[in-house]
Amino acid sequence: MNMVNFAHQNQHQPMTVSSNQRSAFAVITALFFMWGFITCLNDILIPHLKKAFDLQYWQAMLVQFAFFGAYFVVSLLYYIYSFASGDPIARAGYQKGLVAGLVLSGIGCALFFPAAGVHSYALFLLALFVLASGITIIQIAANPYVAILGPSETASGRLNLAQGLNSLGYVIAPVIGGAVIFGSTLQGAESVKMPYVALAGAFFVLALIFSFIRLPKVNAGEQMVRENVLVKYPGFAFGMLAIFCYVGAEVAVGSVLVNYLGLKEVMGYDHETANKFLSFYWGGLMIGRFMGAISLGNMKSNTNKALLMAVAAVAGTLVIFAASSRDWFTGVQKLQFSEITLFLIMVALSYGAFFLGRSKPGRMVGIFSLVIIGLLLLTMGSHGDTAMWTIIGIGLFNSVMWSNIFTLSIEKLGKDTSQGSSLLVMMIVGGALLPPLQGLVADYVTGLKFSLVVPLVAYFYLVWYGFRGWKV
Repeated sequence: MNMVNFAHQNQHQPMTVSSNQRSAFAVITALFFMWGFITCLNDILIPHLKKAFDLQYWQAMLVQFAFFGAYFVVSLLYYIYSFASGDPIARAGYQKGLVAGLVLSGIGCALFFPAAGVHSYALFLLALFVLASGITIIQIAANPYVAILGPSETASGRLNLAQGLNSLGYVIAPVIGGAVIFGSTLQGAESVKMPYVALAGAFFVLALIFSFIRLPKVNAGEQMVRENVLVKYPGFAFGMLAIFCYVGAEVAVGSVLVNYLGLKEVMGYDHETANKFLSFYWGGLMIGRFMGAISLGNMKSNTNKALLMAVAAVAGTLVIFAASSRDWFTGVQKLQFSEITLFLIMVALSYGAFFLGRSKPGRMVGIFSLVIIGLLLLTMGSHGDTAMWTIIGIGLFNSVMWSNIFTLSIEKLGKDTSQGSSLLVMMIVGGALLPPLQGLVADYVTGLKFSLVVPLVAYFYLVWYGFRGWKV
């Protein structure tokens, strides 16, 4: 999953890309990878802390409540301050904003050490909140910086490339994080202590680097407009709800995946075995985002577009398989290529769905949501390999949701784009609320397998939004 806060660009000031700007873009994309890696680690933490603290599903899902709740709280406070006094990052500079976010994220990771030491789940949740607060600030600074770091007509290409690298972090996290946490000789909560201390060190080193490197200064565009876009553009609220539903549903499915594959009627895997399949779920977003960047690009030749999309699909699949098929610490092969046949079918299905979407963002949201609904119904009604790969395949079809919904939501806002962007980012709170709701349904109503009805309802709304709601 990827969260973008677009700055409204000054369309009257064309920019050329210098070598300095290219270097800055390359440095910034490292941060996209970093927060993708950190976010995916939550899916490893949930089953691990559930076992360590003997939690119910809804309690374990508070990991996502704390993490994504920070996005809402920090974005809301940032919006209020910006509305009253002007955008603080635009005033202080994007570079200082990045440093502040990196330091705060480092502090959040460091708090895992005392949380494990005193065996406090509440302190773990506080650490996650602080960590995510820092990542929110990084995103507020990094996304608009990438968008305006060059000509406006190529901004979407830069963002799609950065998002693809963000998804690569999701692919790598289960491989490294799972091996370090589940393979640790330490028991329970103690096993997450040193990995997050190491991440704290990485954040502090990055903060030091970003304090001294020279990044090009760019025009931040228009300032926050003091008008209420919800009153001025009533249909905009449908886009806000779409972001809420998409983020909430995507995070809910990813959060239960390890435990879902552990169900006897699905695969009966232990956590360490199930963990490697997270790379396929989140890696599906990487494949879809690269295909989406090509499909929604301005390439005139349909033949070349189809060929490049196929190359992206094949290359992405090979990267995911290479990352997750073996234990890179011991060299033991854990997965054969013949075992991912159903995933290859899902990739082919997503490839075809792009052409059905005809490069129209709304149509693609509607079609992809319909496919996800079918996959959810199929996984709930099946068992074994079919149940496993159909839920994993959902990641492929979540891939273009964020960018398409975001673009559709703000396309009519004009000078109010900045305010609308801030409000859309707040709707990431769906990732904080829907997973605990699904946990409650799993604990007290249907059991884990049929708790997928919660994201199912969210995708039904996205079908309506994609085909009709965005036009209102």
